[in-house]
Amino acid sequence: MISTLLHQVGRYKWASVLTPVWTATEVVLDVLIPYITASLIDKGLMAGNIQEVYRYGALMLLMAFLSLAFGILAGRSSALASTGFAANLRRAMYRNIQTFSFADIDRFSTSGLVTRMTSDVTSLQNAYGQILRVSVRAPFRLILSIFMCLVIDARLSIIFILAMIILSTSLYQIISRVARLFKQVFKQYDALNESVQENVAAIRVVKAFVREGHETSKFSRAAERLYNLYVRAESLMALNHPIMNMVVYGCIIALSWYGAHFIVGGTLTTGELTSLFTYVMSILQSLMMLSMIFVMLTQSAASAERVAEVIEAKASITNPDEPVTEVHDGSIEFQNVRFDYTAPPQALSPEQAEKKARNKAAMATLLSPAPPKHKRSALFNINFAIRSGETIGVLGGTGSGKSSLVSLINRLYDVTSGSVIVGGHDVREYDIDALRSTVAVVLQQNTLFSGTILENLRWGRAEATEEECREACRIAAADEFIMQMPDGYNSRVEQGGTNLSGGQKQRLCIARALLKQPKILILDDSTSACDTATDAAIRQGLKSALPGTTKLIIGQRILSVRDCDRILVLENGQLTGFDTHERLLETNDVYREIYDIQTSGTGDFDEKGGAA
Repeated sequence: MISTLLHQVGRYKWASVLTPVWTATEVVLDVLIPYITASLIDKGLMAGNIQEVYRYGALMLLMAFLSLAFGILAGRSSALASTGFAANLRRAMYRNIQTFSFADIDRFSTSGLVTRMTSDVTSLQNAYGQILRVSVRAPFRLILSIFMCLVIDARLSIIFILAMIILSTSLYQIISRVARLFKQVFKQYDALNESVQENVAAIRVVKAFVREGHETSKFSRAAERLYNLYVRAESLMALNHPIMNMVVYGCIIALSWYGAHFIVGGTLTTGELTSLFTYVMSILQSLMMLSMIFVMLTQSAASAERVAEVIEAKASITNPDEPVTEVHDGSIEFQNVRFDYTAPPQALSPEQAEKKARNKAAMATLLSPAPPKHKRSALFNINFAIRSGETIGVLGGTGSGKSSLVSLINRLYDVTSGSVIVGGHDVREYDIDALRSTVAVVLQQNTLFSGTILENLRWGRAEATEEECREACRIAAADEFIMQMPDGYNSRVEQGGTNLSGGQKQRLCIARALLKQPKILILDDSTSACDTATDAAIRQGLKSALPGTTKLIIGQRILSVRDCDRILVLENGQLTGFDTHERLLETNDVYREIYDIQTSGTGDFDEKGGAA
């Protein structure tokens, strides 16, 4: 974990090295100033020698100026190194997240990834800056201050040693308790972010169902738990200051008492006693700074683990050693495919793997093997073949496995067993980018990005001309409403397409997919928000568009798929039929029952018993 994080320091290594150097130089000058002050008092003020006052005063001013200069250099280097480190961490995490499959995203959760890239990285940034400056400054200043006390008067140094023991013991007790609380704090951040993210993303639904009170209550509970954890942690940390003050005042009283006796006895000067007062404050402040560093490091340790976990995570879907880089055609074949929604196993270090194996072996000696739990697969025993250029309908109720099936074609997920063959090769043999570049998908949830309509369309093909974009929109029945907008194709799309209707977003997403000129086009219930006339216009346009492209049209309405060359019928994750509309009416009970319901009943697919 440490090596993973330090690797992200990157080009900020010099700033990271120079910061402790500037800080150490600053500390040396700071520690020497009280010693010079003692000479100014004893040899100048007490002796009535104004020349010595000027000489030592000028030296103190020079050292103070140099200390300030080195402090500025240290602060600048620390800021450069810590902010650069944080930027590299976010960049490394984001780059790795882009390689994740859908299953990997499910494992970490979206809210968890957001927390890691924001709160956790900020915590590490602060900790790194503290390590570079304060973790050098505090112990170095502590050691030099103790050394100077021993040089001035070793007898009075016993007071500092006793004070250090009392303060260190008290701070250790506080830190050990605070550390456990901060580990819980960052877990609670995930829950808080999840609540905010869900509410903002679904704010229209919340308002439509008048659920603001419920959502506010849910957020308040998460915020309250976080508040309570922080109050407990901060309350313990607040004990640092009264304990520090008690020890400091005790040291001052002890120094005043014994120092006065030594001055009267002639074994200690007034200037030396003054310096000792300064050094005792320096020693105890250094201890306080060290305690705060330990608290911050403890707090950031959980963040470090979470950030390193994302950076080190290996994508569950990767390229083979010698990938196929060209998809020959749009033929598709499923061979004995089974698919389960299970999180991919996390990569373990050798030590973790060995520990896991030992624990498993130990448990095996104590417990008899439990019978496996039955869990219905999302897809089970799927076999079919599609010729390149065919238009295939995919029909099934909610939860029948339609979206799961098409997600396997471009390896958004990998099969649990069996094979998916595209263009004559198993999809696992292809270069992932090459495979996905030839498959265009219009998902159920249509996503548009802030920018112009043209910019959104060119996600399909960056070099597409405006005329090509317009042609794709004409096929998708989108050109008419675009031309009615104030700026036409240069009209602004708000983030998420919030200024467009559901049907308009669907048509733009279809046009974007057409611009990709794919060998396989998947429309996942992508006209559900369109009216019947628009749906018919889109289906008519797709007939003539991309004649050599294999098209998979997913729907719950037979009207959307009846004109396809053949239709796949799914029920409860299994293939119950694959044929033309007419043949399915004759031979497939499930399809015939759906047809009867939609043509003579309410048209609600899920009225069919057991179809969902």
